[in-house]
Amino acid sequence: MPLALGTFIVPLIVACAMFMENVDATVIVTALPSMARDLGHDPITLKLAVTSYVIGLGVFIPICGWVADRYGSRTVFRTAIGIFVAGSVLCAASTSLSMFVAARFVQGIGGAMMVPVGRIIIFRSLPKSDFIRAVNYLTVPALLGPVVGPPLGGFITTYLHWRLIFFINVPIGAFGIWLASRHIANMHEEHPGRLDWFGFLLSAGGAALFMLGLSLVGSGLVSFGSAMTMCVVGVALIAIYWFYSRRVERPVLDLRLLEIPSFNASVAGGSLFRIGLGAVPFLLPLTLQEGLGMSAFLSGSITCASAFGSIFVKAVVSRVLRRYGFRQVLIVNAALAGASIAACGVFFPGMSNWVILSIVLIGGLFPSLQFTALNSLAYADIPTRDIGRATSVASVIQQLSLGLGVTIAGLVLQISHTLQGHPTIVWSDFWPAFVAVGLFCVASILVTRRLPAGTGDEIARGTRRPA
Repeated sequence: MPLALGTFIVPLIVACAMFMENVDATVIVTALPSMARDLGHDPITLKLAVTSYVIGLGVFIPICGWVADRYGSRTVFRTAIGIFVAGSVLCAASTSLSMFVAARFVQGIGGAMMVPVGRIIIFRSLPKSDFIRAVNYLTVPALLGPVVGPPLGGFITTYLHWRLIFFINVPIGAFGIWLASRHIANMHEEHPGRLDWFGFLLSAGGAALFMLGLSLVGSGLVSFGSAMTMCVVGVALIAIYWFYSRRVERPVLDLRLLEIPSFNASVAGGSLFRIGLGAVPFLLPLTLQEGLGMSAFLSGSITCASAFGSIFVKAVVSRVLRRYGFRQVLIVNAALAGASIAACGVFFPGMSNWVILSIVLIGGLFPSLQFTALNSLAYADIPTRDIGRATSVASVIQQLSLGLGVTIAGLVLQISHTLQGHPTIVWSDFWPAFVAVGLFCVASILVTRRLPAGTGDEIARGTRRPA
């Protein structure tokens, strides 16, 4: 394959997978109220569908690199796309909540292997001189997914049927598999080493039980005692893994990296921020549809406004960081983001759609800036040899934080709805949830304010801190 073609085609293949995953993540939240009615549950309970996908991601991301080294990156990449598409078809065919949640978990397994292994393929297939161009190709689906997904999901849900949403992934996935078969070499390591299976079972089991148990609290699907037992067992397994990981040479998730201040601020502070932001794609469509009575299409058209705000910020983020530095940006921007999320709690029936659109658009400015700063800061002080392990730790905590945001938002919404005693969900039930998750964004300041003033200046301003 000619080098110029390879520089274009390999990122395009990975971009197909990323676009499919991004669109899928955004179309489903727009359709949740309709799905809930068809499956015989209230919309809040459908948070399980979002959480189960995130659990699949968080559980399997840590081992994707080892699996690709052991069985070949092309083999794993094609298989992951196939699993994701199969999970999509199962979602479309689901006739009960339990079947739908299981199908979303299958999608999560595919997503966990698909995008990370795709990045591995790019960085192994191309010369370093082409990395920046390749990454630029990858940003396109990341930007387009949140723009295309909500209105597309809303249109299909309003004028056709929500089940058709999941068939969008079939032609995209088939195209990706065909391209991968033709243009990607099946690269693998001869001796990938042993996988830390015991650590994997501890961390995966603990995270899955804790997240699932918390999601089931107040759902009525299991007893309160059973849900809390799952949470307690999950926390116990995570605690055991914490001690275990500090005593083995190469744990599946090396939590010792959290002792590096900049990495800790990015991951720990970032996790609090992501809890707040992870709740918004779940809460906002519910507010617009269940609280304000909008159609799924109008709701999706307004929701995607936040993506336009994100695109605008990406054009100026480097200049902002260069001017003010990581610490100041992370502190001030977290406060603004928390306020913008809480502002969504003021929506009421009869409020101008243009005012709602403006609030959502402005709210999209701050997450993009914060995530770019956090992701860049994560590797400021990480030795080159530890980048792979740091990526695994950061990715897992990021995904679980996003899922935790949905769970916490659903729990607060459920409590608010019960305390106010409304027979169905109404607009006034939502404001406590928006305020609660907004406070999580603000709480990240407690972590990032401990950073030294010049942290990350080598990245933001091209200067080195004194030794």
